Amino acid sequence: MRNTMFRRLPVERATGQLYGGRHRLRVVYRTRDLIVLGLGVMIGSGIFKISGAQAATTAGPAVILSFLLAGAVCLLAALAYAELSSIIPVAGSAYSFSYVAFGEVWAWVVGWSLILELLLAASVVARAWALYAAQVLADFHVPVPAPLARFMGNQTGFDILALGILLLLVLLLATGSRLSLRTLWTMVAAKLVVIALVIVTGLMFFDTANLRPFVPPARPAPPASGHTVLDALLGSVTGGSPQVFGVWGVLAATPAIAFAYIGFDLIATASEETDDAPRKVPRGMLYSLLIAIVVYAGVALAMVGMVSYRRLDAARPTLGTAFGMVGAGSMGKIIDIGAVLALTSVVLVVLISLTRVVYSMSRDGLLPEPVSHMSRYKVPSRATLVAGGAAVLMSQVLDVFTLEHMVVIGTLFAFLFVAAAVPALRRSRPDLHRPFRVPLAPLTCTLTIAAVGWLMLNLKLQTWGYFMIWMAGGLVVYLLYGRRRSQMRRLLDLPPPRGPRLDAPPPPGVPMPRPAPAGAPRPGAPPPRMARPRPPHAAPVPDPFDVPPLHGGPRPPDPGGRHRR
Repeated sequence: MRNTMFRRLPVERATGQLYGGRHRLRVVYRTRDLIVLGLGVMIGSGIFKISGAQAATTAGPAVILSFLLAGAVCLLAALAYAELSSIIPVAGSAYSFSYVAFGEVWAWVVGWSLILELLLAASVVARAWALYAAQVLADFHVPVPAPLARFMGNQTGFDILALGILLLLVLLLATGSRLSLRTLWTMVAAKLVVIALVIVTGLMFFDTANLRPFVPPARPAPPASGHTVLDALLGSVTGGSPQVFGVWGVLAATPAIAFAYIGFDLIATASEETDDAPRKVPRGMLYSLLIAIVVYAGVALAMVGMVSYRRLDAARPTLGTAFGMVGAGSMGKIIDIGAVLALTSVVLVVLISLTRVVYSMSRDGLLPEPVSHMSRYKVPSRATLVAGGAAVLMSQVLDVFTLEHMVVIGTLFAFLFVAAAVPALRRSRPDLHRPFRVPLAPLTCTLTIAAVGWLMLNLKLQTWGYFMIWMAGGLVVYLLYGRRRSQMRRLLDLPPPRGPRLDAPPPPGVPMPRPAPAGAPRPGAPPPRMARPRPPHAAPVPDPFDVPPLHGGPRPPDPGGRHRR
């Protein structure tokens, strides 16, 4: 293996001696906990408005098909994540998968995009939480002092509610995972109750006439604030303009809806905290995504069946507005409470995943190693405080709502590498045990790459420009810091272990002695001693050539002292 920036991390070093990573985190998750973790991040406040927004402006009642199509694309990506999580069950998720499959520089690129995704997601969702929390206070007429009211529910600038929720959750995570897990269970259960109430109440006002025509006739799209890459390509090739409704409208609504399902991939970052992760992480990932698809499709069916898409206001296409149109305005308050609960769980899971990615990159040396320090709670508290502090600063300084599509492009970029890593590892390491295997892997992975690429083409040119700037800055950071501080570079720079001294070669003209047959005694050697059988309970014989851990873990026995420095 060449010691260059394309050096790969061996699977055995990525996972350590046991499944769960080189520096074992405390095991807290079971399969049902992973499902709750996925639902906690996938089901946010968008469930209460995304179906109405896309039905009113893009797809009509056929938005239900858009939800199913977006779910199918995400399911393809989830299959790739499931296989790689069963092979490499570590906290780094797509970052670690890329490190093993493609090399260090590509792992850095993917990890840098994950940091962008998660850091922005925490900031954006905290700001959205503040808006809904302020609305809930207004709904229930809670008195707020005027000096505080100026700093509550603001889209930009200082906001005390966004600051408070981030600080509270960061401190919760820095002091242990069990308390945060119980909190997550409570919030997910409460928001599922709210969503069930919304679906049941909406179906009480269901009218089949609102579903006709199911696929409205296509028409030119109104002028948008920015063109997507796909619009620019089609315009230059065909000279046509974008359309809404019709079959193209169903397809055009899919990328925006796929954003709602993003989050199943974050379950992979909990692998080191999951018992029997190679089997339970794939199950938790796939089960949570399937449940989310059913829930989103159910809400969309209730929405378009309750109010005709023609009557929906594109400026306020929320479920609360729809219930007000059918005379059930009191549901709006319940929806606001559900949105606050949903967004709280989203912020919590995003912060968990962000800290695990930062922790993984830090212990590999690509980020400062002290950040990977483990606290007495067996959680990466320093990574939690560093990542949480960055999210707090970003939420208070930047206009994060203008950058929210950066979350999508960062996630989809990681999806591409994960889908490509499955066939790459099957070629380079066919010997690895795979508790979960992607069915029809070459075809499935090719379809995944094509589908994810198509979703990325539906993002705006401005989003692509911001993303390229972020990635260019990340490469500079890697070249100046990570490439030289990498733990893999230090490992490969170690001198090879010294073996026994070889005898000098014979003088010219003297034939080389033939090697003795395998197992034959050396001339003049004492007769071999019969080895005594080892009892079945005896400890295994240590391998003196085993490479010691990079840092932090116990060193293997070294009777010969070959690895002492």
